[in-house]
Amino acid sequence: MHALLSAFAPIWILTGIGYAVARSGLLGAQAEAVLGRFVFHVAMPAALFTMVSGSHPSAFAHPSMVAFAAATALVSALGFVVARRFFGRGRADAAISSMASGYVNSANLGIPVAVQVLGDASFVAQVILFQVLLVSPVILTLLDSGTRPGGGAAGERPGGGLRRMLTMPVRNPIIMASLLGLAFSMTGLRLPAALTHSCDLLGAAAVPTALVTLGMSLHGGPAAATGRVTGRAEVGAAVALKTLAQPLIAYAVAGPLLHLPDHQVLAVVLCSALPTAQNAFIYAREYGLDTGLARNGVVASTVVSMVTLSFATWALGPNR
Repeated sequence: MHALLSAFAPIWILTGIGYAVARSGLLGAQAEAVLGRFVFHVAMPAALFTMVSGSHPSAFAHPSMVAFAAATALVSALGFVVARRFFGRGRADAAISSMASGYVNSANLGIPVAVQVLGDASFVAQVILFQVLLVSPVILTLLDSGTRPGGGAAGERPGGGLRRMLTMPVRNPIIMASLLGLAFSMTGLRLPAALTHSCDLLGAAAVPTALVTLGMSLHGGPAAATGRVTGRAEVGAAVALKTLAQPLIAYAVAGPLLHLPDHQVLAVVLCSALPTAQNAFIYAREYGLDTGLARNGVVASTVVSMVTLSFATWALGPNR
């Protein structure tokens, strides 16, 4: 529990700082929007490029990743369907619901938790790559196809037709940075040291700035572009899928189905039980969507995951 508290502390502290900054008006009325765009267009692409360019995507072939991917795909699909069928959300808002249900906080929370509980973060690195290279492009494609070129929900109409869809990787900094990083990884190319260091510095700003922005949104942020109000039932459904359904499905696939070794089962379940990443909030804000579900989902799932992570460690750990 002490290890979990240490891992969660920076999340609460930086989110609290963001709330205090917004409450004081220190950075002005547009600070939240400006910081959110900085994360999406500058800091996060730099972090993803650095991460992917120095990685080995062949790690996806590991059986543990099959179990994690299966749980992520199923829960994300359920989140999308629940948002569409039960809460009447459009395609873009349903994509945010899908992300809130299945996209784990693998970087700033997954790494310290894995180091403390598993002894190393090698599996978390694979999870990060999986989400960056496979999950994010799918989510962003749904967001792009469900919003107008200028931002805001567009219901069922694709924002700009086939041409808009085909050019999305070029227009979206997250996907572009990931693809460039993958190209560098596969070819063995490396940036000059000065540029690499610059990317490292920019990338290091992504997570703390995103958390500060999240905290600012908790202080009576601007009204959602959709005019919709996210209800407790909608947030509760996403949080239940994220913190309960995803780790349970991961256990069923990793254990009874694939019969993985105990330490691999623990790694898969632990990573699946991580809370929603703050990326969901950043994406919702950037695309002019209702940020209520993403914002509240991140906060609520972070609280609940302290219990589910502790239980998973107790039930599946070596000292059980």
